[in-house]
Amino acid sequence: MSASFSMSEFVAGFWRLTQWQLSLSQRRELVEHYLSLGVSTMDHADIYGRYECERLFGEVLSQVPSLRSQMQLVSKCGIKPALAGDARRYVNHYDTSASHIIQSAEQSLTNLATDYLDLLLIHRPDPLMNADDIASAFTALKAAGKVRHFGVSNFSNSQFELLQSRLDFPLQTNQIELSPVAMAPLHDGTLDLCQQRNIRPMAWSCLGGGALLTAEDERAIRLRAVLETIREQIGADDISQVVYAWVRMHPSRPHPIIGSGNPARISSAVASLKLTLDRQQWFSIWQASTGHSVP
Repeated sequence: MSASFSMSEFVAGFWRLTQWQLSLSQRRELVEHYLSLGVSTMDHADIYGRYECERLFGEVLSQVPSLRSQMQLVSKCGIKPALAGDARRYVNHYDTSASHIIQSAEQSLTNLATDYLDLLLIHRPDPLMNADDIASAFTALKAAGKVRHFGVSNFSNSQFELLQSRLDFPLQTNQIELSPVAMAPLHDGTLDLCQQRNIRPMAWSCLGGGALLTAEDERAIRLRAVLETIREQIGADDISQVVYAWVRMHPSRPHPIIGSGNPARISSAVASLKLTLDRQQWFSIWQASTGHSVP
């Protein structure tokens, strides 16, 4: 991450906030728990919870405005899901037009009860992406003080470089899926570009959407066996801690996103900061995922 912007080592992800069915006081306790552990970066997107998650989080900031200065707020835009009963939104699609980016960012400010976003990401690469259009929106939002920094999510290297070529300021991150069951960024150049540009990626679904812990397919079973062995070797409390240590070991120094509303699981994830793997342990997990040794 460039010196102009930094985020906490772990990131709090709120895409399931509506599913947790928390009262306002419980939401406040959750945010304060994250902050007490040093997790100050809060990840959102306009569409999370059918456009409700940001508003629910914003109610916390409305109740306790002093919390805002203790955190970095991240949001994403660009996905437009179909809306039942709305003939104008009949198909899932992307919209990275300047007008939509600006409108979405301004709505996020309202929903989150804040005057600015610390970081705004384009949520998914758009086949109709006009880099000049996105750049004009980013520049306008930055000039207005509504968004301080910008980045992308799920972008390929060429898509990242295209957008960066139109900007006078650096993109700060690429939020990507990375886990022992989603290892493509290790080999397709995505993390190489992060190192080249000295930016730190954000890693979503580090536990494979829970599949690493619960799935019964051959690969998941093989991975859990290896993770359990390494857990015993390094003194981890559970195998999820081993996975977070595996993700963080990459030289691009990814920021794992914790997508949980369970305080105990959050504390466990953050406690993995004290754990380290050696190279053979790291490659043992790689081998368990692929089902074969390195060449």
